[in-house]
Amino acid sequence: MTLKYEVRTKQTIDTINHLMDNGIKKISILIRHSDRFFSEDARLEPYMGLTDEGKEFAFDFGAGLRSNVMPKLCSSFLGRCVETAFLIDKGFTKKNNQTIDHNCMDAMLSPFYVKDIEKAVPLIEKQGNQIFLRNWFDNRIDESIMENPEKTSDILSELMVEQIKNLKENQIAICVSHDWNIYPLKEFKLGLKHETAGEVGYLDGLVFFEKENQYYITNYQTNPVLL
Repeated sequence: MTLKYEVRTKQTIDTINHLMDNGIKKISILIRHSDRFFSEDARLEPYMGLTDEGKEFAFDFGAGLRSNVMPKLCSSFLGRCVETAFLIDKGFTKKNNQTIDHNCMDAMLSPFYVKDIEKAVPLIEKQGNQIFLRNWFDNRIDESIMENPEKTSDILSELMVEQIKNLKENQIAICVSHDWNIYPLKEFKLGLKHETAGEVGYLDGLVFFEKENQYYITNYQTNPVLL
């Protein structure tokens, strides 16, 4: 099974660089993993790794980061995210001949919002991703199956702000996650509905930052929004 998504390395890095050029120093980024394999069997989903192209994209993302900031990597525990984080590390360290801290895993970067996977998977297969997401965001999915979507976006926002608070000087937090962790934030924090804003691509990111003791979220599609 093959699904193709846009690779948005340039858009994500351009957003980061634009903030840095405007004096922003405290930044955390939530990105989707790189291009990966798919399976018709939903039970195999957690085990799908990156394609060869996906490995190159992740490496190039790391190499594309500016050398004057040190990535602090964190990821979902699913393999494709761990692999993406590892290759971002390798891309950055090879280009800049620097060593950075190893990736840490965080359950909140994984699909924590799925409360009952046995009931969620058949619904997703029946409705399709886009309709299921809309039903979830419009509170038509029972909260015994999926966490409240606005609460999900709040949890993720708090996680990304906490990442900023824990940064050392000249660090930038890069958190590798899943498209479904990004969609609720776009919907409830940025007002970007997936039906009109489009799909979350590979290495597509939301950028959080601190300015004058306030925290904001932005991406390549919109101006910064105060959290």
